[in-house]
Amino acid sequence: MAQRHLDPTDPTAAAAPVPADALAAYLRSQATEFLRALRQHQETGAGAAGGPAESVDAARALRRSARRISGSLHTFRPLLDETWAEELRPELAWLSGTLALEHACQSRLDRLLQALNRLSPRTEPPTDTLIDVAAGSRADLAAGSRADLAAGSRAAGAMGVPPAPEPVGGARGRVGAGGTPCSKSLGEAPAPAAPGTTAPPTAAPRTVPHPAPPARSPAPPEARGNLTVGAAKAGALLDRQLTLARTRAHSTALQALGSARFHAVADKVAVLASDVPLAPAAQTADLRPLAAAAEERLTDAVAALPLVTAGHPYNAEALVHGLSPDPAPHPQDAPWHQVRLLLRLHRYACEALRGGEDPGTPVDARLLTAGQALNRHREASEAAAAAAAAARTPRIAPATAYALGVLHADQRHEVEAARFAFQQCWQQRTVTAG
Repeated sequence: MAQRHLDPTDPTAAAAPVPADALAAYLRSQATEFLRALRQHQETGAGAAGGPAESVDAARALRRSARRISGSLHTFRPLLDETWAEELRPELAWLSGTLALEHACQSRLDRLLQALNRLSPRTEPPTDTLIDVAAGSRADLAAGSRADLAAGSRAAGAMGVPPAPEPVGGARGRVGAGGTPCSKSLGEAPAPAAPGTTAPPTAAPRTVPHPAPPARSPAPPEARGNLTVGAAKAGALLDRQLTLARTRAHSTALQALGSARFHAVADKVAVLASDVPLAPAAQTADLRPLAAAAEERLTDAVAALPLVTAGHPYNAEALVHGLSPDPAPHPQDAPWHQVRLLLRLHRYACEALRGGEDPGTPVDARLLTAGQALNRHREASEAAAAAAAAARTPRIAPATAYALGVLHADQRHEVEAARFAFQQCWQQRTVTAG
């Protein structure tokens, strides 16, 4: 027989109806969080008291509360004042998206640079090993030269020839027996003897064996060498493009926070913290049917996904049309992004059913795991698009383009892995055979 897993967060599981007061309490708590994050951002954004980390946390809290208010206005709009909700909801979506651009550019750059470091291992031997080998070779050569000079001096003394004086001024100042100048350097032939004289016998040069230098590892394949050489240029290109995009996003966020449009949104949220404009029909309404409708929309969207294909690891589905020259986003990613948004709306609806009591507590571990998988899916998809856009830069070196191509394929594999993780998590919520 079929048995369904019990979900403690199922909106239809509660026996008693959930009144609209729970929605009002939830909206008031989120509005209070919005105002608190805004005050913290204003205090730390100017460099006082806090710092960059505190400012980033404040901006993240602003986005989080704005998303929850906007999502609740979308899900429970029949219970709210229609004019007020339709005016505030798109403004909150604009604010959340504007504040998220800078963080998205920075996280995308960090993700791509980490992937380049992972895909580009070191292929050259350590520098200290080369220094030790070179120093040892020079020491062996110097020791052998001194041994040859000492052997020649002992042989000359045995034949009754006085020892040669110490050299003055280097090799060019050395004088041998009978005033004959010695060779300028080791390995040259001695000068001929003067007429009527007999040249003293010289000892045969002794060859000192030198240890052979250690054999180096074979050269890496040409493809890996190109990736390693091009990875540095690819990283520099990505850093330049994404840093410029992050700087522009930062300027846009600062302008948005100082605009009259943002102040109007902040004023409406301040009013929401104390007074929630409910519709007349909300007095006797139940929140559970609207929350169940949000879950049903999520279920229908997930059913349209190719979960059977995503359930097989390494299915290469995410690499289809990877060589398309179209700079538009990958078409097969759009349904997954839509599921991610619907999953957020479902989570916010579950939080609203509990009212304003501890809204930060996780609703369901499976929902959070599925949301994290879809977040990784979107991050990898956008990172792959950034690598493809960088590869379309005119007049880049072939090694740079090759490294960016490998990086794009790596991120598309991450997309595939995120789909597999979501499929494994979502199957725990389906009906299983008993």
